[in-house]
Amino acid sequence: MPLPVSKTSRHAKPPRRAKTLRLGALLALPALGAHAQDAATVTLDEVSVVGDGTRSPTGRGAFGVASPPGSAPSVIENPVGQIVTAVGRENTIANRPATSIGSVLLDSPGVTVRQGNGARDVVISIRGNNARSTGVTKNTVVLEDGFILTQPDGAARFDLVDPRAYSRIDVFRGPQSALFGNYATGGALAFRTRTGREISDGKILGYEIGTDAGSFGYLSNYFTVGGVSGPVEISLFASDVRANGYQDHSSYNTQTVNLLASYTPTPDNRFTLKVINNELQANIPARSSLNQYRINPYQRGCASAATAALGCTVYNLPNNGAFGATSPVTAGEVGLFRNDRRSIVALRWEHDIDAQTTWRTQVGFDERNYNQPFYTSAGHGSLPSYNVLSDITHRSELFGLPATTYAAVSFSALDARATTFNLRPLAGPALGALIGEQTALQTNLGGRARTELALSPDWTGVIGISAENTTINGQNRAYSYSAAGRTTTQALADRSFLNVAPELALVYRPSIEWAFRGRAATGYTTPAFGNLFVTPAGVPGNNTDLKTQENLGFDLGADWTPWENLRLSVTGFAEFFRNELVSQSPGAGLLAYTFNAPASEHRGVEVAADWGFGPGWRATLAYTFDDQFYTRYVEQLSAGSFTARFDRAGKLIPGVPTHQLLARLGYEQVGGPLSGVGGFVEVVAQDGFFIDNANSLKAPGYAIVNANLHYVTDLPGGYAKRLNLYVEGRNLFDRTYASSVQNVANGLSTTTGLPTTAAALANVTSLVYAGAPRSIVAGMKLSF
Repeated sequence: MPLPVSKTSRHAKPPRRAKTLRLGALLALPALGAHAQDAATVTLDEVSVVGDGTRSPTGRGAFGVASPPGSAPSVIENPVGQIVTAVGRENTIANRPATSIGSVLLDSPGVTVRQGNGARDVVISIRGNNARSTGVTKNTVVLEDGFILTQPDGAARFDLVDPRAYSRIDVFRGPQSALFGNYATGGALAFRTRTGREISDGKILGYEIGTDAGSFGYLSNYFTVGGVSGPVEISLFASDVRANGYQDHSSYNTQTVNLLASYTPTPDNRFTLKVINNELQANIPARSSLNQYRINPYQRGCASAATAALGCTVYNLPNNGAFGATSPVTAGEVGLFRNDRRSIVALRWEHDIDAQTTWRTQVGFDERNYNQPFYTSAGHGSLPSYNVLSDITHRSELFGLPATTYAAVSFSALDARATTFNLRPLAGPALGALIGEQTALQTNLGGRARTELALSPDWTGVIGISAENTTINGQNRAYSYSAAGRTTTQALADRSFLNVAPELALVYRPSIEWAFRGRAATGYTTPAFGNLFVTPAGVPGNNTDLKTQENLGFDLGADWTPWENLRLSVTGFAEFFRNELVSQSPGAGLLAYTFNAPASEHRGVEVAADWGFGPGWRATLAYTFDDQFYTRYVEQLSAGSFTARFDRAGKLIPGVPTHQLLARLGYEQVGGPLSGVGGFVEVVAQDGFFIDNANSLKAPGYAIVNANLHYVTDLPGGYAKRLNLYVEGRNLFDRTYASSVQNVANGLSTTTGLPTTAAALANVTSLVYAGAPRSIVAGMKLSF
C-alpha cells in the first residue's frame, strides 16, 4: 500500500520555527512524532529519500517496531545525505504475484538483477558492484528490520526472502561503509517487515491468506497474521512456494517462516525479536554456452546425454569419481540440486537513557547450511555465525547548532566447515572423491561514528567515519588423483585487514520543491575466506594474496517536487576503485575464482520519477546509465609453453550493462461501478554487456513487456474485510533473453599462443541461464 508522506517531511522545507526539524538527523527529537502526525498527508509511492530527520507520520520510529511516540528512529530510518530509494508495496507486492525479490527491486534505479541457482534465488547488484556474480550477493549489506542478514564473510542470499512479507525496501546506493561497515562498497538493502499494527489495521488481530498459481506449475500459498495487545505487537508470515520450472530439471519447493515481535514494558524500554527460517529443495538446470543458448535456451530434451537434443549442456565426469576415463551426463541425468537451510534468530533492546539519548544493543545468530551437488562437483558446508551491535544516539547542540551524533561498535564471527567432492556419472547425484576440505574462522571488529549538523535553516552537513579490522584464519586441503595415488596440497590463510572509511555530505533545501545534495564517501570489502581458496584454474587451492577492495565515491544530485503528484530525482556518481574484486569462470564446470583489478572507475547517472498526471493515472521510471572500465590492470595469461601479458586499461568491466530501464504506466479507478479495478503495463530493458576482460564477446541485451490487471474491494459485513484479485502476464511477446550470464576468462591457444577468439569463448559452457518465456500468474488474497 502507498506510504503516507508528510508535506513537511523528506523533501519538504519545514517551518523555520521548528529549527530542530531541520537537523537532517538520523533521529528526531522526542516531540517530533507529534508534529509529524499533526501534519497533513498525501499518499504517494516514495521515489527517493534524502533524509531530513523527520518522523514518519505512522508514529513508528524504530525499524519494524511500533514504538511509542517520542522514541528515536533507527539510524537507517532516514539518514540525511544518503542516496536512497524506498520501494513500497503498490504495483510491486500488493497487487501482483511477486515471485521473487528481483522483480520488486527493479523499481529502484541502480539495481541489477541476475537469476541465481535455482528457485527464487536472485543475485542483486547496486551500481554494478555485484553484477559479475552469479552465485551469492556481495558488496552489499542486507538488513531486515534493522537486523543484519549479511553473514560475516559478506555473503547474502535471497532464497529466504519472500516479498509478501514486506511493507517497504530501502535501497541505499553508493559506498556506505561509514554507515554499515564491511562489504558496503555498492550500498545496502534494508527490508521492512509488515508489523502487527499494519496487518490488523486498528484491530487487536488481523490476518491474510493468499494463493498464486500460474505457468510452469507455479503455486504459492501464504498467510500473514498480526496484531497489537497492550505492550506486545507481533506479526508472523509463512509461505510454501513450488514450481516445475521453465527449464529442464528446474523444479523446486521452498518454505519460509518470518516472525517479528516487539514488547514495550515501559516508555523507555523496547525489545524486538526477529526469527527467519527457510528450507529449500531445488533441482539445478545446466548453464549453457552462448552458442547453446541460441540453439536451445531452455535446455529442453536434455534428459539423457545419449539422446540429448542439439544445444544441450553435457558434463564429462570421471567414472571412478577421481581421475581417468569419463562419461557424459546431463543435469537431469546426474540429478544436480540444492538442499539448503537458513535460520536466523536475533534480539534487540532499546533504552532511552534520557530524553536526548537512546542506546540500542542487538545480538543475532545466523546459520547457513548447504548441500549443493551441481555442475561437476558437490559442496557441503555449515556456516554458523553471530553478530553483536551496540550503538548510542545523542541529540544536543554542537557549536550552538542542533546536532545528532551516533556512535556504534560491532563484532561478528563466522566459523566455516566445508567439503567439496567430485561427482560421478551416476544418478543420485553420486559423490566421487573428496577434492577439498576447508575450515576457516572470520571475524570483524569495528566502530563507526556519525554527526549530522543543522548548519542553517536550509543547510545540513554530515560527517562520518568507520574503522574495522577483519581477520581470516583457515586452511584448505586440495586433493588430486592419478594412478600413482592421491596428492595433497595445503593452503593456509592468516590474514588481517584494517580498513577506514570516512564520509562527508551536504544537503541544501532552498524551498519545499527543491533539494540539492552532494556526498563524498568511501567503502571497503575484504575478501571472503572462500575467495582465498579457489585458484585461477577453478579448483580448490591457494589464492590467499587477495587484497581489500576499496572505493571512493562522489554523488551529486537534486530532487524536485513541484507538486504533490510529481517527484523527480537525478543523481550523478563517480566511484574510483582500488583492488576491485572481480570473479570469473575459468571454464566449463569449474569454480569461479576471484582476482584484484588494481584500479577501475565506475561512473553514471540514475533517474527516478513518479508522476500522477491525471485522475487515476501514474507513470513510474527507474533508469540507470553505468559506465565501468579498468584504468590500471595488466592481465597475464599462460597456456602450455606460452605466456603473454595484456593491458586491459580502458576496457569495459565485464558483466555490467551500461543502460537499464524500468518504465511503468498504470491506472486505478476510484469511484463508480468499476472502483477498485486497476492495471499497468511495464517495460524492463537492459543493453548487452561484455563478459570477458578483452571485450571480445558480448551477452545480448533485451526488452520485455509485462502487464497486470487487478481488483481490490472492501467486503461489507461478514468475516472477511477485503478481497484482492490479480492476474499478470510476463514477457508478453515471448522474448528469448539471457537473465544470467557468467563472466568467462580469456585464454591462449596451446598450439599458437594467440588469444582465444570470441568464437571459441562462445562455446564455453556453464555460462548462461535463459530468462522465463511468456507466463501467466493469477492470484487472490483475503484480508480478515
